[in-house]
Amino acid sequence: MSHHRRAASGPGQRPSTAWPGWIAATLPLLVIAAGPATASAAAGPELAPHRAVYEITLGDAKGGSGVSDLSGRMVYELTGSACQGYTQNMRFVTRMTNQEGQMSITDMRSSSWEDALAKAFKFTSTQYKDAKLEESTNGDAARSGPNGEVKVEISKPSKKALNIKGNTLFPMQHSLALIAAARKGEQLFVADIFDGSEKGEKVYTTASFIGVLNAPGYNASLSRVENSEALDKVRSWPISISYYEAGAQKSDAVPAYELAFLYFENGVSRRLFIDYGDFAIRGTLKKLEFLKPAPCKN
Repeated sequence: MSHHRRAASGPGQRPSTAWPGWIAATLPLLVIAAGPATASAAAGPELAPHRAVYEITLGDAKGGSGVSDLSGRMVYELTGSACQGYTQNMRFVTRMTNQEGQMSITDMRSSSWEDALAKAFKFTSTQYKDAKLEESTNGDAARSGPNGEVKVEISKPSKKALNIKGNTLFPMQHSLALIAAARKGEQLFVADIFDGSEKGEKVYTTASFIGVLNAPGYNASLSRVENSEALDKVRSWPISISYYEAGAQKSDAVPAYELAFLYFENGVSRRLFIDYGDFAIRGTLKKLEFLKPAPCKN
């Protein structure tokens, strides 16, 4: 799962990724220049197309957060293949009750496609609150120029164009680079990410901390989920990603939000935890279905 589409929205419309991916550093003293050539989907590991359903619960909430209860469900689907590119679809529905006892339902839907060489990225998302459309975003990004500069064209909510540095990664590109770093035994991976968040105008600096490798068989010690036995043969790592506003490394900034999860080598995630600072949510895997990869064409 790519964790870079914002996963939920809370009081004040906080960052929600992502997957996926959610997805953010006061620590970029060690910057890994994972450019489009070194972190392309074609060169990286192959991810397993799958559909995963997560039960969402409130992890904790500080006083003044405006959240007294929260529950919901997230459905994440990854299709495609390393040669054809990957498509991500996510629907994230939460029911939140504030400290005055008022309840609201947020329904976020997102879809994106990224080509195999991370040269093109298309994204769309909509967000409803209490069945009323609040936000809609649509756009695409393409790499051009000798240094892989990214040009973004946004059609919704309003037409806009912007240019992004060439070492900025797209979501699947980042996921593949993260797995490659974990395979090498690296503990810190820092990169800028563009995932279409915040009306398609946001680039986050991320610092990913990679924990100790879990050998195949670790999944068997976790709660059983139908079809998850396939994960018993797959290696995994505990990973946490901090998302920072661009330029935050220049000061003692705190992350906009943090995402932690158990990441399997084939791209499946378990034990999601998203911390927004004054409240946090958990995602527990409840259903898992593996899908057929898209066939490769000459």
